[in-house]
Amino acid sequence: MRVLIVGGYGVFGLRLATLLADRAELTILLGGRSRTRSEQAARDLDGAARFEPCVFDRDGDLVEQLSALRPQVLVDCSGPFQVYGKAPWRLVEACIAARVHYLDLADGTDFVLGIGAYDDAARKAGIFVLSGVSTCPALTGAAVRAITLGWRRLDSISAGIAPSPHADVGLNVIRALTSYAGRPVRLLRDGRVSEGAGLVETRQETIAPPGRPPMKRTLFSLVDVPDLVLLPTIWPGLQSIWFGAGPRPEILHRMLNLLARMVSWGWPIPLVPLSALFHQVKSRLKWGEDRGGMFVTVEGLGPEGGPCAGTWSLITEGEDGPFIPSMAAASVLTKVLSGEWPAFGARSGAEALELSDYEPFFSARRIRTGRRVHPAPEEPLYRRLLGPAWSDLAPAVRAMHDLSDEDHKADGAVEVRRGTSLLARLLATILKLPLSGPMRSLSVGFHRSGEKEHWIRKFGDRSLASQQAEGAGSRQGLLLESFGAITIPLALVVESGELHLFSRGWSLLGIALPRLLGPRIHAREWQADGLFHFEVEICAPGGALVLGYQGRLRSPESARVTPPGSSSGER
Repeated sequence: MRVLIVGGYGVFGLRLATLLADRAELTILLGGRSRTRSEQAARDLDGAARFEPCVFDRDGDLVEQLSALRPQVLVDCSGPFQVYGKAPWRLVEACIAARVHYLDLADGTDFVLGIGAYDDAARKAGIFVLSGVSTCPALTGAAVRAITLGWRRLDSISAGIAPSPHADVGLNVIRALTSYAGRPVRLLRDGRVSEGAGLVETRQETIAPPGRPPMKRTLFSLVDVPDLVLLPTIWPGLQSIWFGAGPRPEILHRMLNLLARMVSWGWPIPLVPLSALFHQVKSRLKWGEDRGGMFVTVEGLGPEGGPCAGTWSLITEGEDGPFIPSMAAASVLTKVLSGEWPAFGARSGAEALELSDYEPFFSARRIRTGRRVHPAPEEPLYRRLLGPAWSDLAPAVRAMHDLSDEDHKADGAVEVRRGTSLLARLLATILKLPLSGPMRSLSVGFHRSGEKEHWIRKFGDRSLASQQAEGAGSRQGLLLESFGAITIPLALVVESGELHLFSRGWSLLGIALPRLLGPRIHAREWQADGLFHFEVEICAPGGALVLGYQGRLRSPESARVTPPGSSSGER
């Protein structure tokens, strides 16, 4: 099969070619205006597929070029589709005339919505024409279907993408963003068609796949994507939908917010012509964690008819994130090669794929995903937060957190260390923290009340009490542990059967405060000799130890995994 990738040496075209490189059945034509760049890309690519450089000018005689190159499938990875001019579908029309199957990575709302006008012509030509075969709306639609399988009703969808600040963001992506910055964006609010201002409306979200290290809380701004109009047609009862982008570093994002707001006020700022400048700045100013992510959150009525909420999250590491927009097209072509052809006709790619189609591409790279669905509060807190990662915990760790509505108690031994700095001693005195000392008795009481848990740790004659609950909104997926007026969001990470808890900020009386000024907590829980073991370290700003304690616990639940022959002294 001959596949022509228009923009074959660009950011997404080159990655699509890389994803398909191992398919010996393919001859991949790397099309673009520059033969030099096309030839260089063909030399750099390696794999079983055959790579051919070629010149392809989308502003030239398209039918003549297609006739000369003879592709069976064309994938348009060029863009930006938001500014294709007066005849945006010229390439689609040429593919229909030449009977060449067509895919694109378009994320321009009007472009993707307009593709349906070519449905009859594509059917008569015996080809498929799919637009928006990319993150938006193909991956979004697949995620929503996976979360809501069996649901009775879908009420709201909110989603967002946050690329790594180190990722190579192409100029066309910047041009797409600036094309609607400060402009009206169509969306659905409370069941009514409404408008928002592009890159002006903002939200804070935490992307946290179950059991994986979450991303830092990220600022998302409203973007104009086809999902905002297409998904309500797939789920007609939908009441609200919102989609945001979270470009980083955040200071650059907020500067773009300000410019977008000025445009919304009527200031004549030529943002699209300034895209090249923005791109240069973005390419040079790179800092922060080299991770990207995506979230899709839905609410509605679950299989039993009660209120239900679910989230699908994705996190990428390093340079693997920019492959995701090309994975939908790679998945469609992989299915074609196995004989699963899309139905002929022209339509969006919102229903072209399922999440299972992406899994081979996700698993081959540093891309981790996970789902949380919250149909009922009767599930124990940690089980809800960890979702499918719960089963990866060691039995003794699961038993300690698998709380019923009854009071629960665990006994064991603990060793305590207090910090020696002046601040540590002052905090320990004010908070009446336990004294330093060798192994001593420890008793931990657990009380579950609805969706919350109350913990009381008794170190001899001293106690340390806290309340734990599930985070919501921008702290969704995190465990919120409150010590009086102070609340610490904690990320739950599962590694080799162990549970790690890391602090991700803090708040006082419900007011979020700078992370650098707050405490830092790291806890580890694991199973050894059939018992539940733990270690906790609480540090002051700057890293000075305030309190550390480690030990073991035995509870009625964990007794089931205690190996025969363990002495009572060891317990």
